[in-house]
Amino acid sequence: MATADKVAGLDMAAPLPAAFAKLGLTTYADLLLHLPLRYEDETRITPIANVLHGELAQVQGVVTHSDVQYKPRKQLVVRIADADGELSLRFLHFYGSQTRQFTPGNVIRAVGEARGGFFGVEMVHPRCRVVSADTPLPDSLTPVYPAAAGVSQTLLRKHIAMMLAQADLTDSLPEPLREQYRLMRFGESVLALHRPAPEASLAALADRVHPAWQRIKFDELLAQQLSLRLARQTRRALGAPVIGGDGKLAAQLLANLPFALTAAQQRVWQEIGRDMTEPYPMQRLLQGDVGSGKTVIAALAAAQAIGGGYQAAFMAPTEILAEQHFYKLRSWFEPLGVEVVWLTGSLAKKARQTAMDKLVSGEAMLAAGTHALFQEQVAFVRLGLAVIDEQHRFGVAQRLALRQKGAQPHQLMMSATPIPRTLSMSYYADLDVSVIDELPPGRTPIVTKLVADNRREELIGLVRDKCYSGAQVYWVCPLIEESEKLQLQTAVDTFTALSAALPGVRVDLVHGRMNSADKAAVMAKFAAGQVGLLVATTVIEVGVDVPNASLMVIEHAERMGLAQLHQLRGRVGRGAAKSVCVLLYQQPLSALARARLKIIFESADGFYIASEDLNLRGPGEFLGARQSGAPMLRFADLAEDADLLDRAQQAADIMLDKYPAAVASHLSRWLSGRQEFGKA
Repeated sequence: MATADKVAGLDMAAPLPAAFAKLGLTTYADLLLHLPLRYEDETRITPIANVLHGELAQVQGVVTHSDVQYKPRKQLVVRIADADGELSLRFLHFYGSQTRQFTPGNVIRAVGEARGGFFGVEMVHPRCRVVSADTPLPDSLTPVYPAAAGVSQTLLRKHIAMMLAQADLTDSLPEPLREQYRLMRFGESVLALHRPAPEASLAALADRVHPAWQRIKFDELLAQQLSLRLARQTRRALGAPVIGGDGKLAAQLLANLPFALTAAQQRVWQEIGRDMTEPYPMQRLLQGDVGSGKTVIAALAAAQAIGGGYQAAFMAPTEILAEQHFYKLRSWFEPLGVEVVWLTGSLAKKARQTAMDKLVSGEAMLAAGTHALFQEQVAFVRLGLAVIDEQHRFGVAQRLALRQKGAQPHQLMMSATPIPRTLSMSYYADLDVSVIDELPPGRTPIVTKLVADNRREELIGLVRDKCYSGAQVYWVCPLIEESEKLQLQTAVDTFTALSAALPGVRVDLVHGRMNSADKAAVMAKFAAGQVGLLVATTVIEVGVDVPNASLMVIEHAERMGLAQLHQLRGRVGRGAAKSVCVLLYQQPLSALARARLKIIFESADGFYIASEDLNLRGPGEFLGARQSGAPMLRFADLAEDADLLDRAQQAADIMLDKYPAAVASHLSRWLSGRQEFGKA
């Protein structure tokens, strides 16, 4: 792109207006892909007599009357006429200079929505300009761009027009590939979107199914796929410990387990074990529905690492989950002579120092903890495996910090939020993915019930019966304290009310603001059966395993996302007893809340639920902090463009193999000044 030429009085060597930065536009190259939200047709004039009520139209007429009225409120009313009729233009907010624009005899071109008024058809606050009788009409549809305060459409159009006059529209897609996938040329696509022909289909443009949009979305997905593949290649060029060993420790662990692995668990364990014998860092995502047995697979990977002379670390996003891992790992490994240490931010200074000393000396070969594991002062003598549970809750920098604790340790990330196929193919394309797609035998199906809040007393009676019969119950609330903005039932109030309503039932409370020791004490009592009803915030969403708990009540279920509801529901149904999850909701329900509750009520399939959640809310919920600082897809829609994603994956492989120069050109256009897609 030329940078020093002047077009329409603007110098492309000069910086863009400062306000453009609000839209992420810092260079003229950014303007190329600042594409319109919609279009207005100013290529034709509608005779005033043909203007329909509710129609957006462009009219042209001579001002016959202009008057500032003061009743019922101050307003400027202008009458214009053409050969066929008259129309009123009404302005409730106006400047003195505008009144001069509407001097009788001036020819006005106005664009606005027509409606019936007291004096016939009128337009309120139309967009107007003075023209001459022979002023030509535009030869393309008028784009309406994403804008911001201080950035007008006129200013955007002016700079974008100048950029298009000089932009480098060379196609970055090799011609054989473009023809293979029957795509428009890039330059034609950009011009077709910034300046659509009058005959272009507004519906096709608005729905982003126009061939020009297909090309732009394909290019964006291709850039993402290329970036992820290059990130994968870069990682594979790094050295990692080759961890094979004799497999004795893993075999001992398996022999001591009170259950056998399912076929799905055996399959993914083989995949992970094989990865760890490679001389480059494993980067594998282990996903499986709630209760599918991911932790034991990660423990087997840790056993392989320890058996090979390397340390392993389990990192979890919350202390409750980290502590669950610690106790479970300790029960499995200490009988095998492996010391496990526990490391969180709330540990007392002396206990913390002891744990760190054992890690740096190698006395402890296995650690479980929270983000405290990747703080600078924590050192491992020989870290070979990092296991990250609920990986989407950690930021890119946090996971990289743990990776740097060893000479590129192997990394196993786990998620109980199933990743829909299109998301796995796009944002997680740089990872190897293993899926545990079956539940262990003996798990009972969970019955889900929707109950309106006006049946609360009836529900409390059900809880009373359950507790008196020896079963245990969760009652989950979304807030700890009263909020003026969200008048929701709080955990504290619910605890007080249920304690009073259920004499003879041991009721306890756990929430995120309690200190670690208090939370652990409450959870230990619940796990031991000493507490009948546990009132909790969503801190128990992951990691809590109490087989005797067979009823869960989720307060204000309409406020929660599908992934969170599914996770919470998975805390019951972990034993032989029939389990029920009650979704307690308040009316009226929004359309989105109704859709979510219908999905969770009708299905227990985590992958189906995740796919529907993607359709409802987009990819951000699944990606969490993984994409922190990296751009989400701006144009492609994973739910709508799965076919384009398939083709972009194929094209990425072909380009890397046959057209490496084109790869650099394509990424330069799409990633200039931005972080790489999905870089993690």
